[in-house]
Amino acid sequence: MKLLRLGRKNNEVPAIVDKNGLQRDLSSIIKDLNPKTLNFELIEKIKNSRIESFPEIPKETRIGPCVSNPQKFIGIGLNYFAHAKETDTKAPKEPIVFFKSNSSISGPNDDVYLPIGSKKSDWEVELGIIIGKQAKNISENKSLDHIFGYCIVNDISEREYQLERSSGQWDKGKAFDTFGPIGPYLVTKDEIKDVQNLNLELKLNAQVMQNGNTQNMIFGVTRLVSYLSFFMTLNPGDIITTGTPPGVGMGRKPQIFLKHNDKMLLSIDGLGTQEQKVVSN
Repeated sequence: MKLLRLGRKNNEVPAIVDKNGLQRDLSSIIKDLNPKTLNFELIEKIKNSRIESFPEIPKETRIGPCVSNPQKFIGIGLNYFAHAKETDTKAPKEPIVFFKSNSSISGPNDDVYLPIGSKKSDWEVELGIIIGKQAKNISENKSLDHIFGYCIVNDISEREYQLERSSGQWDKGKAFDTFGPIGPYLVTKDEIKDVQNLNLELKLNAQVMQNGNTQNMIFGVTRLVSYLSFFMTLNPGDIITTGTPPGVGMGRKPQIFLKHNDKMLLSIDGLGTQEQKVVSN
């Protein structure tokens, strides 16, 4: 099933896309898609409901972030060999882990605001994992039991702050408001036949910049969930964004970075599309 949140910022309601492609309001059975409700009991509750009887929400309604108030927004760096190569970096032997601020989260089609003075803001289309069951010290073969579903993430990154002003910490370049669009949908894992064979694409002003496949990840989805669960307890609603394929602006010659009025279009097989306009502060 495809779950989403619709409405004005901070006033979104939970919704589902029905078999006819209509958006239906779920607020009669759950208050929100958040750490308290994102569990496997929710899926059963929806399956046992008459979805066609829920109120329809107009197509033109704003789409908000597909998860509300996650406890953690975890990033994985350099998780595609070709992306590591384009940034003149050795492929990691263990996953590189950083955190994006929860305040960076925005809707999939909301404007992206460049930080004041930013000259090196960059794009990164990524597969996002949403946790549905607490995970602590789990083995890799148990990882899927703890995954609720998947979404698109644009891991927007200001490269000067990430790399040149970082003292080795990436978070400063990843944490700005609007630097974490998620959605449009949270797609439950049963709808994705092979999460390690999904095409990812990002266009900038209608030109394809990134075109990759999750089969080229260095560390796959189940490995990442197991690995992270050793270092921290993963809780329902937590988001893990799994790294980006090649084609980012900093890897190009000459380099290209985001500017006012640019438009980004992101897509991943089975997970929908995002479209954002870039705005200077």
